[in-house]
Amino acid sequence: MRTRLLRTIALLALLMLLVACAAPTGTAPADTGAATGEDTSGVTQLQLMGWTSSDAENSRLQAVVDAFNQSHPEYNVTLSLVPDYDTKLQTSMAGGTPPDVFYVDSFRLLDYVEADALMPIGERAVEADDFYPSLRDAFTVDGTFYCPPKDFSTLGLQYNEALFDAAGLDYPTADWTWDDLRTAAEALTDADSGTYGMVLSADFARWIAFLYQAGGSVTDEDFTQMTIDSPEALEAMNFYVGLVQDGYAAQPSDLDSGWPGEAFGKGLAAMAIEGNWIVPFLNDQYPDLAYGLTELPAGPTGEATMAFTVCYAVPAEAENPEASFELVNYLTGPEGMKEWTDLGLAMPTRQSLREDWLAQFPNLEPFLNGADYASPWQFRPGFQDVLDTINDALQQAMTGMMLPEDVLSQAEEAGNEVLNR
Repeated sequence: MRTRLLRTIALLALLMLLVACAAPTGTAPADTGAATGEDTSGVTQLQLMGWTSSDAENSRLQAVVDAFNQSHPEYNVTLSLVPDYDTKLQTSMAGGTPPDVFYVDSFRLLDYVEADALMPIGERAVEADDFYPSLRDAFTVDGTFYCPPKDFSTLGLQYNEALFDAAGLDYPTADWTWDDLRTAAEALTDADSGTYGMVLSADFARWIAFLYQAGGSVTDEDFTQMTIDSPEALEAMNFYVGLVQDGYAAQPSDLDSGWPGEAFGKGLAAMAIEGNWIVPFLNDQYPDLAYGLTELPAGPTGEATMAFTVCYAVPAEAENPEASFELVNYLTGPEGMKEWTDLGLAMPTRQSLREDWLAQFPNLEPFLNGADYASPWQFRPGFQDVLDTINDALQQAMTGMMLPEDVLSQAEEAGNEVLNR
């Protein structure tokens, strides 16, 4: 009883922390709110909860769930894709009625682990060694594997072929460095036509790749103190912010765009740095755009990119844990994952599916290659405050209102406040 009470208190605290941070939302929610447990026919009812996405993604996941139900008649899984995901999930968990399986973003994993809210899959995971190590590690804490990765995305470089051709420049390659990127951005910038070499946003989730490429870090390995105010970080900050301050890159808002993908699609920037999610967007919204993809340029200490990934988790108080883990293993196993990722909107986290997936989507290989050297998008609980501080300061630096070194000093101070709580 005491353990359950402590977990409930921890979950309520987690709810207060996450309620303001809504998960990605889309259209056509399938929020059924089906109950779990065994019905009168002896069939075990399970609920899989996630956030809404595009119609194509929602439909494909429903097809995978339908296939599980058909091959496992002893179970009936109801897919519940909801808006306001974080709020609804935490409310259900704090109320003692969690879904049997649910999404956990790598960024949020440590929040749930700290709240003792997850039942680790551990050795029950099917062929765990098949997952890319960087992705398996993203959901492993202190040697415990909590939940297998559903899919993932990495950052890459997109380039406008027509603008490169007009400037007489060779297309970017995986061998590019920061110097190559800056030289091309300068040559591709045309102030008269309002075209910039790059579009860059004041976003820590993009700049951090440059930080790692420079050999810097955000915190020490144990998340006990900040290490972001360093010479390596300053080099990365000067490079990133300098592209904007020197006029070779512009922010999306300065290009009448809501995000970098839109500015790139409009042809207002010759290069962008986004994940593989930009591909379906460009194909749908700008089908006539001729563009290419490659890996991010290497920095002073080599290659680096980010892995944005989500796992299928089981709650600590699962009513039917064995059934829940059987569903998780199906969804993240070779068969279920292949069906899911064959849509091309997300990449398989299993190395064994690489060749087959690339045979269908060869142009996306630069993103998949990033799995070999990607760092997880993951920090200590409460780190959203630090991200907000850095993003605000980045914005000021890009507009000349703050020096890069002051951005890092502010980030260091804000981060240590979180880590010392």
